[in-house]
Amino acid sequence: MEMTDKSNHSTKARPMNSRRLLHQHSHGINRRELLQVGYSGLLGCGLPTLLSQQSRAVESRTVGEKRARSVILIFLTGAPSHLDMFDLKPEAAAEVRGTFQPIATRTPGMDVCEHLPKLAARSDRYAVIRSMTHGLPSHEHATHMVLTGIDKMPIGATHMASRSDWPCYASTLDFLRPRRDGIPNGVMLPTYLNNGYGFSGQDAGFLGAKYDPWHVKQDPNDPKFRVENLSLPVGMTVDALGHRRQLLARLNAQSACFDLARSATEFSSYQDQAMSILTASAIGRAFAIDQEPAAVRDQYGRHLFGQSLLLSRRLVQAGVPIVQANMGSMNNWDTHNSNFTQLKDRLLPPLDQSLSALLDDLSASGLLDETLVVMVGEFGRTPQLGGNVGTPSYVPDGRDHWAGVFFALFAGAGVRGGQVIGSSDNIAAYPASNPYYPSDLGATIFQSLGIDPRSMIKDRVNRPMHASEGESIAPLFTGAAS
Repeated sequence: MEMTDKSNHSTKARPMNSRRLLHQHSHGINRRELLQVGYSGLLGCGLPTLLSQQSRAVESRTVGEKRARSVILIFLTGAPSHLDMFDLKPEAAAEVRGTFQPIATRTPGMDVCEHLPKLAARSDRYAVIRSMTHGLPSHEHATHMVLTGIDKMPIGATHMASRSDWPCYASTLDFLRPRRDGIPNGVMLPTYLNNGYGFSGQDAGFLGAKYDPWHVKQDPNDPKFRVENLSLPVGMTVDALGHRRQLLARLNAQSACFDLARSATEFSSYQDQAMSILTASAIGRAFAIDQEPAAVRDQYGRHLFGQSLLLSRRLVQAGVPIVQANMGSMNNWDTHNSNFTQLKDRLLPPLDQSLSALLDDLSASGLLDETLVVMVGEFGRTPQLGGNVGTPSYVPDGRDHWAGVFFALFAGAGVRGGQVIGSSDNIAAYPASNPYYPSDLGATIFQSLGIDPRSMIKDRVNRPMHASEGESIAPLFTGAAS
């Protein structure tokens, strides 16, 4: 079986770095994660500073029809096996097809894994692309590509997060369509992906820290879940906070601790936003997940997957345009060993339950019409079981990294459900038709939100470039599956 990289497997030319990169599974002490918003002294520099980072930017001119008010990006960090979920090959050899059986869905001719029965019953609500592809089977680099919509690494970018990286979708949106109403353009939850260093694709990269999305790094299934950034301190009332605001105004006239690059007047406006968030914000209420009816929480599942997607629904309901929900901690879907046991026992049941509940919930409330749901990993897994494509070990019941082809699932905001778009070859190694790239994923997200993918963004030295070089995936919306 030929499993080497094929530089000519695609009929769609796209710049791509196909150099193989080894992935190190490091579990050492992590560097301190990015400082989050919070109280510092008298409502210190945390929340107002973050709000001040939503700086001046030019509103983009959009083309095409705006389909979505919000996007929920469900990221299967670590890369799930396409062969064992949405692109099974029951006629292939045993070392390719594995042990899972396909089951029929509500859509004739569209099969999924036997361990996704709830999603099988809801296939009319989503479309699956089976021909996603790129050329970097490295978690760090592929995460960067998929979470920002690029097909090759920016100049200066490495395997670690830096200000040379391409901005994530929420940050690009924040640059092109800034808002001053206290609602962030992007929230990521429930973890910051890191391996002793942050993964690229989770912040604003070269746009600068003022466009970084919010990161929530607590498990919403934890009974003690509480976003400290958006909660008044113990003993603090709204009235007392108002008095504190007056005191801050006097102190700020003399204080040099704040961002000296901005005027006192400008900073004061961001403090006003901070106060509004803390005293009357829909965002603060959205994070109060314990106020959700118990039956709804049970429907999603009392686990990290379920409560993360429920919180995502609450955030888009509150007006957040882009919410990214990581399904587990870093590389949670990286099944180098015990691929089938991990999928069957640990990964697929909670995903099946929570995603099905999200689709039901959004549909019942009418939010599905205006919310684009996207589920994707950074790449797929090797067609042949075992092997050592990107790692030095051979494990007979595992699947290794594979970027040749993988899947993405789309629902809502005009997506025509009940269709499969694109196809892979007979062993799910490469696209057999209509390859789609991370840049196409990004263009689809932007255009759904009413952002022209060719809108201009600027790096830190004011160099202009397009938000996306991809093309929106038209068959998702036209129903002309290919």
